[in-house]
Amino acid sequence: DLIVVNDAATLPASLAGSTARGAAFELRLSEPVDGARLVGIVLGAGDWRTRTEHRAPAPSMPVGSFVRIGALIAQVVAWDGTRIELTIDEVIERGGVPAEPTVDAIIAALYAAGRPVQYSHRDRPLPLWSVQTAYAARPWAVEMPSAGRPLTWDVLLAARRAGIRVASVTHAAGLGSIGDARADRMLPFPERYEVPGSTALLVAQTKAAGRRVIAIGTSVVRALEASEARAGAGVATLRLDATYRPRIVDGLVSGLHVPGESHHDLLRAFTSAAQLDRMLALARGAGLSAHELGDTCVIV
Repeated sequence: DLIVVNDAATLPASLAGSTARGAAFELRLSEPVDGARLVGIVLGAGDWRTRTEHRAPAPSMPVGSFVRIGALIAQVVAWDGTRIELTIDEVIERGGVPAEPTVDAIIAALYAAGRPVQYSHRDRPLPLWSVQTAYAARPWAVEMPSAGRPLTWDVLLAARRAGIRVASVTHAAGLGSIGDARADRMLPFPERYEVPGSTALLVAQTKAAGRRVIAIGTSVVRALEASEARAGAGVATLRLDATYRPRIVDGLVSGLHVPGESHHDLLRAFTSAAQLDRMLALARGAGLSAHELGDTCVIV
């Protein structure tokens, strides 16, 4: 078999900001940083101890207005009350001196001001290092590709010794929820991916040999299915659900997703609703967690 992991590192995607009138908000990035452009969703007053769906509405941020996020001064170029697009105008250096918004300066300011997306069911805030996989590389994910948490280097080396091959893709894993039932039904948003040539070759060899391609996480499924396992970069827009029949991926490792979540719909591409119900009942009986960063299942 071939295991395919998502090697995207997790960004500090939760950022405290304020409007020109001093109203506080939280920006949660929904995609990687793209030059001087930031895209995400905006929450109002509150902190990680409050469930996202119970947070106060975002303050008014009309197009053309300016906001401050840490050392970044940004202009609002699109906003629908929840989802926002910003362009970085200035980076305020030490001493209050404005500077050009170079990519390096923007990234440094985001890492200085941000922290990972937090979860209200946790009893304490998560530091950035705790939401990285063992093989994390490019900072593309706004939430941890958490199906890879169990894959320590010991596990990966044991798999290699057992004859299981390991390959990687990079996929910009997005937000699992934005706290609005209507908008959550639209998740996942389009997400960037890149499939290396070496991974495309290994997938082709595995399929030709009649062996299985096992995706570590739903983000890997989206990348491989959207790309048809061809090398290169792209944007995954397809939605996977009970009507979809995977052409590349034969099984996956996943978190325990419950009905109503977009990722639960994706699991339906691999097994029946009845089987997922039995799995979740077994998990509950064993005291397992279906929350983010919770326990994990294998579907083959």
